[in-house]
Amino acid sequence: MTGPASTSAPGGAGGPSSAERPWPVRVVSMKIAQWIDRLGEVWVEGQITQLNRRGGGTAFLTLRDPSANVSMQVTCLPAVLDRSEVPLNEGTQVIVRGKFTYWTGKGSLSLRITEIRAVGVGELLARIERLRQLLHAEGLFDPRRKRPLPFLPRTVGLVTGRASAAERDVRSIAEGRWPGVRIRAEYATVQGPTAVPQLVAALRSLDADPDVDVIILARGGGSVEDLLPFSDETLCRAVHAARTPIVSAIGHEPDNPLCDFAADVRAATPTDAAKRVVPDVVAELDRIAELRQRAAAALRGWVDREARSLESLRSRPVFAHPLRLVDDRADEVERLLRDARRDVRRTVERESDRTVHLAARLTALGPAATMARGYAVVQKVTPDGENPVVRAIDELAPGSQVRIRLPDGAASAAVMGVTKISVRTEDE
Repeated sequence: MTGPASTSAPGGAGGPSSAERPWPVRVVSMKIAQWIDRLGEVWVEGQITQLNRRGGGTAFLTLRDPSANVSMQVTCLPAVLDRSEVPLNEGTQVIVRGKFTYWTGKGSLSLRITEIRAVGVGELLARIERLRQLLHAEGLFDPRRKRPLPFLPRTVGLVTGRASAAERDVRSIAEGRWPGVRIRAEYATVQGPTAVPQLVAALRSLDADPDVDVIILARGGGSVEDLLPFSDETLCRAVHAARTPIVSAIGHEPDNPLCDFAADVRAATPTDAAKRVVPDVVAELDRIAELRQRAAAALRGWVDREARSLESLRSRPVFAHPLRLVDDRADEVERLLRDARRDVRRTVERESDRTVHLAARLTALGPAATMARGYAVVQKVTPDGENPVVRAIDELAPGSQVRIRLPDGAASAAVMGVTKISVRTEDE
């Protein structure tokens, strides 16, 4: 590369560029080369998508970021590839050390590496664990965000590899359990550098279909490297953002890629996913028959119980002989009436006898009885007509008019004279 001496070129590159003093292309290229040269050596992680060992002294690679559609050209000596402890193939996750070079003639950028390391299983697992903790802290694995699966989905979406064993398992189990189930499959590469974009695109296509009620993300077993796309951050976020419930069925029972935690339901295998999503028509019909039998038995038991309760009520004396209480009370009322009549008659007779005695006494003590024994009642005649009874001789004076009542009549008389009789007391 040439240095700052090129600033003497026409157009004047010694100062800032402007419309009046533009930089030539060569000056711009040299300045870019100078800035890139200052970057020094860097460590870069990526996935090999192309590997070309040419017969010359240079090997060409293409590194790709699995989480984004970004790639980079890499060159190195073939000996650098030969020093790798594991075979390097397309799809291998690697870490490289090198220095960027900007080719001013073509305006291209290349990374010249001096060391390459394949990412081992242990480091892959450690990185997956760090990503798991990050996504868990963001709430992507929160159980409260999990959505329930529909009981009988209209259409089951399936994301899997084309003509894969996982697809055959899901279709055979689902159609055997419910022949009327409809499965819409979206095929994608399930391992390698192009797996994540295809899986995300298939997932979004099914999620956008309003007829799809649940989505199964299925793949058979494999190594940690094979299942690596299903622990990709982009795929996990796509699973979490989907509006349709998603069942993750990746690998076998021991396999736990991160999309298992982001999905709404984790199935141990694709077969298990089909069983979870599609109900068994035979089992459901048996369950309906069992529920009908239980309901009928419960109804019969309730009717028998209520019938026994009614029979128990009917056997009680008050219901068996409802008039017995009235009959018992009628006898008591009749007895009370007889007692009342007897008491009333006794009272009337007693009072009648008493009245007779009182009448006899009144008759004996009355004036008529006294006069019948030869006595007479003398009344003093007064102008006011009151005619009081004379009780003492002092009430009469000679010449007074009196009225004498006898048992059979009365006579008027005048007092000719009065004679007072002295009455002796017992002391005298």
